[in-house]
Amino acid sequence: MAAIRSVKVPGPPSPFPGGVSLFGGGLPSPLTPLSPQGMVALVTGGGSGLGRATVERLVERGARAVLLDLPRSGGAQLARELGESCAFAAADVTSPEEVGAALALTREKFGRLDLVVNCAGVGIAVKTYNGKKDKVHELEDFQRVINVNLVGTFNVIRLSAQLMSRNAPDADGHRGLLVNTASVAAFEGQVGQAAYSASKGGIVGMTLPIARDLAPLGIRVVTIAPGLFSTPLLAALPEKVRKFLGQQVPFPSRLGDPAEYAHLVQALAENPMINGEVVRLDGALRMQP
Repeated sequence: MAAIRSVKVPGPPSPFPGGVSLFGGGLPSPLTPLSPQGMVALVTGGGSGLGRATVERLVERGARAVLLDLPRSGGAQLARELGESCAFAAADVTSPEEVGAALALTREKFGRLDLVVNCAGVGIAVKTYNGKKDKVHELEDFQRVINVNLVGTFNVIRLSAQLMSRNAPDADGHRGLLVNTASVAAFEGQVGQAAYSASKGGIVGMTLPIARDLAPLGIRVVTIAPGLFSTPLLAALPEKVRKFLGQQVPFPSRLGDPAEYAHLVQALAENPMINGEVVRLDGALRMQP
């Protein structure tokens, strides 16, 4: 029986800089990895929690940032602490005028906009109808959560896309990235989370269509759906309760650190192929009723 000769089949061109290929061959790619260094970012809800951690990480890695938050937040103080690379814009995400002013500040101070991270949001825990108290969910409360979380996010997206579209594209045609914050409640809402789950589910639902809307402009849209994170909201709970919540997470069995959210934002900014996607950041958590 004749011996079987092995034949080396050339692999496809590498998609990675430097010609690295999973198939062992290929030509150098003209694409270069993106980096926060030199980027200009707008972060809503940047005065605390996930937004604050994101601002801090981006600035530490050479980005410049406009921190958008309510006047009563700690945003102004944080911006002062971070120095010339950061500016504070007092604004309500539901206000076209105030968001427009924040974008004007971004353009005037830093010249352009490369990255938007939507972290601003509110939440309530109210049953649709409480039989024991014979009390129905107030419609105004439901509308407020939808308005801030969903409409506010879209308001920032639509106005930011206009400014971002003016960027000169890179070799891949990339002009910018919009990162939104949903929640695992978009998929497994708990008792009392009708308003919150609806608002976050709306963010999940609009991710792909907006990514398709903005694709011709070279603007990506990605949503992060965090699980249980150590934010100011949870920090107010007793330590025993916080520990219990952390134990509900399969692995790692703890509350998420806002720095881990910020790390994912950086990873999304650096990888131009991630687009139109919802990324769960939850340690395999699936919420119970």
